[in-house]
Amino acid sequence: MTTPRPETLAKLTPVLTKRWLSPDAWRIGTYEQLDGYAALRKALKAHPDDLIQLIKDSGLRGRGGAGFPTGLKWGFIPQGDGKPHYLVVNADEGEPGTCKDLPLMTHDPHALVEGVIIASYAIRANRAYIYIRGEAVHAARRLRNAVQEAYDKGYLGRNILHSGYDLELVVHSGAGAYICGEETALLDSLEGFRGQPRLRPPFPATHGLYASPTVVNNVGTIASVPPIVLGGADWWKTMGTEKSSGPMIYSLSGRVANPGQYECSMGVTLRELLELAGGMQPGHNLRFWTPGGSSTPLLAAEHLDVPLDFEGVAAAGSILGTTATQIFSDQDCPVYATYRWLEFYHHESCGKCTPCREGNYWMVRVYRRILAGQGTHEDLDTLLDTCDNILGRSFCGLGDGATSSVTSSLKYFKQDYLDYIEGRTAPKLSDKQLVGAH
Repeated sequence: MTTPRPETLAKLTPVLTKRWLSPDAWRIGTYEQLDGYAALRKALKAHPDDLIQLIKDSGLRGRGGAGFPTGLKWGFIPQGDGKPHYLVVNADEGEPGTCKDLPLMTHDPHALVEGVIIASYAIRANRAYIYIRGEAVHAARRLRNAVQEAYDKGYLGRNILHSGYDLELVVHSGAGAYICGEETALLDSLEGFRGQPRLRPPFPATHGLYASPTVVNNVGTIASVPPIVLGGADWWKTMGTEKSSGPMIYSLSGRVANPGQYECSMGVTLRELLELAGGMQPGHNLRFWTPGGSSTPLLAAEHLDVPLDFEGVAAAGSILGTTATQIFSDQDCPVYATYRWLEFYHHESCGKCTPCREGNYWMVRVYRRILAGQGTHEDLDTLLDTCDNILGRSFCGLGDGATSSVTSSLKYFKQDYLDYIEGRTAPKLSDKQLVGAH
């Protein structure tokens, strides 16, 4: 196990995670002792437009994967339109490897609640929703308890802190569909319909929840709002890079000595994150990894020093995504890992569009053949051709994400596929598992 150097330790910037280890951090008393709701008091004295400008000035970008500028999204909401406005928090974290929002809601739920109130005030919304994944029972309980505590203290409800501002906040548990992490499918689900993506335009900013102006933001994005209000835009920009400001929670899992959440300034490298995490597990050497969950193209050991911000990862041919950094070693098989991810996307496809519904179905079967030692060289062309027919042709990003590990693993690890096809690697799947793959 390696000991981090002082300059690497300096990369740790606990902002969203600073209260996680405090006793009873999820209770409102502890939260209030540690700057809790001070940002709300400050925000309610400001004009909503000034808060939107503050978030624009901070450079905060969405922490859910796309990295869209948060202040810009808030500014899209039309004002004086006579319609109700809504804030919806996407807490439907369910992608393989992604695990930063659930601990945030479990250990520090009031950070999200306070962020919701400030963001709702800024966009002139009087009703907000937190859509949480159905399986996240413990986090949902903590969140509902925090919401009730906030109501009891006058932070939610009518005439919040005697400001004249009213807000109702609802925590809604979904039914465990990964597709509902897509914002328009989430909105349909919240309205009581089947969770399937909508055709865009129109966009949620004008026709969102109940056909009204709606902002949909990730948990980490909204939880970042109170620190920005308290510390200011200039302070926030002292962390991160010029175009990717602030800290980010990086979720390390897999073949590392100390997996977990590491909040660092954006632009940290995997080499530095591994140092913070105690290095690779004994006997394991890095071979491939995901910078942002299973829907982002794989990177290899040669990318150890890529800056993990939106621009740096894009320049390396991948996507920062949800910063779910899954670490695989020389004892792991990229072909089998891709197959397992594809099984997930095949299972979670909502079936609305043909490319995703049919493409993932057939790619799973091709992988089963290859891993059972019955693949052909033509199968590799079939996989790439199928990905080409899914990428950019699916109704939403689920199909695009499913192709990421296929094309990137073929790019960096084609020899592993050939070793299965040409018999140098023993089959990983049996004939029984091959049923239906032909």
